[in-house]
Amino acid sequence: MAKQRAFLKWAGGKYNLAEAIRQHLPVGDLLVEPFVGAGSVFLNTDYPAYVLNDINADLIGLYRLLQSQPDMLIGAAQQFFTQQNNNKERFLELRQQFNQSEDLLERSLLFLYLNRHCFNGLCRYNQSGLFNVPFGKYKKPYFPAAEMWRFAEKAQKAEFTCLSYPELFARLPAPPTVIYCDPPYVPLSKTASFTSYAKNSFTFDDQAELANLAEAAQAAGHTVVISNHDTPLTRKIYAGAELDSIQVGRSISQKGSSRGKVAELFAIYRQK
Repeated sequence: MAKQRAFLKWAGGKYNLAEAIRQHLPVGDLLVEPFVGAGSVFLNTDYPAYVLNDINADLIGLYRLLQSQPDMLIGAAQQFFTQQNNNKERFLELRQQFNQSEDLLERSLLFLYLNRHCFNGLCRYNQSGLFNVPFGKYKKPYFPAAEMWRFAEKAQKAEFTCLSYPELFARLPAPPTVIYCDPPYVPLSKTASFTSYAKNSFTFDDQAELANLAEAAQAAGHTVVISNHDTPLTRKIYAGAELDSIQVGRSISQKGSSRGKVAELFAIYRQK
């Protein structure tokens, strides 16, 4: 199948790794993603049904609206992609409007605007839950209408949920189910990770707990595949899995010249 790009920019997005990930995912009737992010694995696989989850309520709210009302959402969103809105002052106004809004449609439209206009497409909130990524200074941000239509069409096979990863594992359907996990990665150094994607950061205890849940799901008859950086810590955490490591390009770095190769680890817990 031809590779499909997500309509959102996303730190750690899996577009370039989609084929490598797909090789580790067995045939099945359902793919569950506890950390769906921009949805590149969803877009580049072909399962009959999907459960797509993320702890980020803004992301899931946008996906649900795109699934149910694509005409309305795409038409309304395009109106934000103008030169008048592509400057720092206007960006900060719309960011504040997003942070103050409690309306699902308004937040969804502004979430897409912020994603395409902010620095590196990062998604980051402070401890008060306010989106705080700075302006990106792009000459003409791209409006992803075609990508949104493709996502909306395929989303008819998906159920979107906004749960913590332990809650989602507790609700897994009867086995066998295929589960692909793309959690926030273990930092490569003490200074490498940016401030949290959601209000509560993903800790080392969470990394270990996810591995424990994967082992329990495997014992129950599911297959689980987890992506992470290849480090001594992740190899220890995933000691109970089959491990495969590949070299990939780093996609998020403040200086383009420093975006070198890093080792990516796949932990595969095959259905027993």
